[in-house]
Amino acid sequence: MIAAFRSRSRAQQILICLIGAGLLPLIVLEGRNAPYVAVAAATVVTGALALLALFAPERWFWQCVLVAAAASCALTVVQTQLPQRPENTPGMVELCVLLLVITRTVRRCRPLKAIALSAAVSCAAVLLFLRIEAWDDTLYLLISFVIVCAVPCAVVLGLALRLRDTMRTREIEDVRQSQRLEYARELHDFVAHHVTAIVAQTKAARFTADAGHAQSPEDLDRMLAQIEQAGAQALGSMRAMVSVLRDPGAPAATRPAGDLGGLHTLVEKFAVAGPPATLALDPRVTDRPVPPEVATTVYSVVQESLTNARKHAAGATRVEVRVEPHPDVPDRIEVTVTDDGRRRPDEEGRSVAHGGEDDAASGGRATGGGYGLVGLGERVEGIGGRISAGERPGGGWRVHALLPLDTLTTH
Repeated sequence: MIAAFRSRSRAQQILICLIGAGLLPLIVLEGRNAPYVAVAAATVVTGALALLALFAPERWFWQCVLVAAAASCALTVVQTQLPQRPENTPGMVELCVLLLVITRTVRRCRPLKAIALSAAVSCAAVLLFLRIEAWDDTLYLLISFVIVCAVPCAVVLGLALRLRDTMRTREIEDVRQSQRLEYARELHDFVAHHVTAIVAQTKAARFTADAGHAQSPEDLDRMLAQIEQAGAQALGSMRAMVSVLRDPGAPAATRPAGDLGGLHTLVEKFAVAGPPATLALDPRVTDRPVPPEVATTVYSVVQESLTNARKHAAGATRVEVRVEPHPDVPDRIEVTVTDDGRRRPDEEGRSVAHGGEDDAASGGRATGGGYGLVGLGERVEGIGGRISAGERPGGGWRVHALLPLDTLTTH
C-alpha cells in the first residue's frame, strides 16, 4: 500500500491526504453517536475501510472493497441486536464513500467482477440505515431512496466515466497509430542519413589508405570520432522510433518474424487449410548472411501472397513458393509465389483475376484498391527492391519480388 501511494504523482498524494484529513474527523464524529465505545470504534474502522477501498491501488482494490463491504455489513448486523443504537445518523460519510466505491468499481473493473463487487457494496449501503434506533416510515423512505436513486446514480456515473475512458483510450490509440505510420515512413530516412555518413566516412578513410597517404593519429582519431558519433545518432534514432512503434501491451517476439527458416512453417500451415503448397528455398540464399530487413520483407511477401491466394484463388490446386538468387544479378533475391486459381467475374460483370482488390502492379510497383500489396510495395521499395503482381499467361496468379541482398548499396 505504501509503495503504491509513493508511486502516485505528488498532486495525487496531496489530494488523497487532504480528502482523508477532511473525512476522517467526520467519521470519528459520527462514531461518537454510538452508545457504546466498542461500537463507536467499530464505526470509525468501517468508515476508514470504506475510505481505504476508495483510494486503494488497482491490484488491491477488489480485496479492499470486499473487506470494507463485509465489515460494514457485519457491524450493521451486530448493531441491530443491541438494545441501544445511534438516534440520528447511521454513518452518512461511510454511505457516501460506499457510493463512490460503487462508481469506481463500475468504472475500473471487468463486467463480472464489477457486478459482484457493486452488489456487495450496494448491500452494505442499503443495510446501513438499520443501525439507527427509530424504525419508522422515515427509515424505510431512506432505504428506498438509496435503492431507487443513490445506488443507480452511482452505477450510471461509473458507466459514464467508463465510457469516457474507453473513448479517450481509443482516441489516444488512434493518435498513436497515426504517429506509428508517420514514424514508419520516416524511420528509413532518419537511419539512412546517419548510416550513409558512416559509409561515406569509412570509404574516405579506405580511399586515403589505398592512395598511400599516411594519416596522422589526430586525423585518424577525428575520423573515427565522426564515425562513432554518426553510429550513436543512428542507434538513438532507431531506439526512439522503436519505442514509439512498439505496442507496449503486446509481448515481445522471441524470434524475428522474418526469419527465412520460418518460411517452411508458414507454407506448411497454409497447406493444412488451403490448397497444396510447396516451397523451394535455394541453399545459396540460406547459406549466406541475409540482412534482417531483407529477411523480414521476404517473409512478408510470402505471407501476403499466401493470404491472397487463400482468399481469391478460386479452385486452385497448387501454390508454389520460390526463393532463389537472381540468375543474372547474384546480389539480388527473387521471391515468386504462383498458383493456378481460376479467374472470376467481379460485381460489375468484368473479369478480373483472383487478386481482387490487390490488382496487378504497374511500373514495378504493386498498386490497386487494396492495402495488402500496396503496403507491401512500399515496404519492398523502402529497401530498394521491386514487386509486381498479376495474371499468369497460362492462368492463375503470380507475385514476383526482386530484393537486394545488400541493402547498403541501394540507398
